[in-house]
Amino acid sequence: MNLAILQARMTSTRLPGKVLESINNQPMLLFQIKRIMKSTKIDKLIVATTIEKEDDIIVELCKKNNIPFFRGSLENVLDRFYQAALKYNPENIIRLTGDCPLIDPEVIDKVITQHILNENDYTSNSITPTYPDGMDVEVLTFETLKKLIIDADRQSHREHVTLYINENKDKFKMENVFNTEDLSDIRLTVDEPEDLQLIRIIYSEMKYKDDFNLDDIIRLLRKRGNLLEINKFFKRNEGLVKSLKNETIERRC
Repeated sequence: MNLAILQARMTSTRLPGKVLESINNQPMLLFQIKRIMKSTKIDKLIVATTIEKEDDIIVELCKKNNIPFFRGSLENVLDRFYQAALKYNPENIIRLTGDCPLIDPEVIDKVITQHILNENDYTSNSITPTYPDGMDVEVLTFETLKKLIIDADRQSHREHVTLYINENKDKFKMENVFNTEDLSDIRLTVDEPEDLQLIRIIYSEMKYKDDFNLDDIIRLLRKRGNLLEINKFFKRNEGLVKSLKNETIERRC
């Protein structure tokens, strides 16, 4: 089984409640889920949220739309991820985050295909990014996740599920999936109000359908180059950089 786990919570530092922000009067998270479910390689999708009261609203959304969900730790995301997978005992797990409402199911399928074909422990398109930020896909075997639960003991490892893998490349068979063109400077994720503004414009231009792909998005952005100015000031993986910086400070204290 290929199990997709979509991490989502309401308590984002930079843009609280972003996963349920409205796009054409529908929660952003639902737009993303509809796109994910167009994948031909995913057998099941589960939303992994937290036990915090703020995330009750995500649970209600899942219940209303018959979407499987799991509630776990806010800070120990690795454990939440593991516990969410445990019930299903999947062969492979596809890790996705709830701030990527434009995720392309074709990109998801490409990463899963490479992972299975080459019998990798871990496969991603973001080890060396060539896809836009917001198209990130990670695939790992359940056996690999079990190793992380045992070996990943730093706070940053528990907060960022696959960080231990990327810091210990010699311990895993891993592969990066490259795009045919380097589009890593394009930002299609949602962490800031400006990001949300761009996403809303793109969905509006696409008539709020869910069958457009990354190529369609890039054609739009190149046709209307001014759109790229909206959120160009923000850096990729700012949350991870902040987490590692804070951890370093704590170690020194």
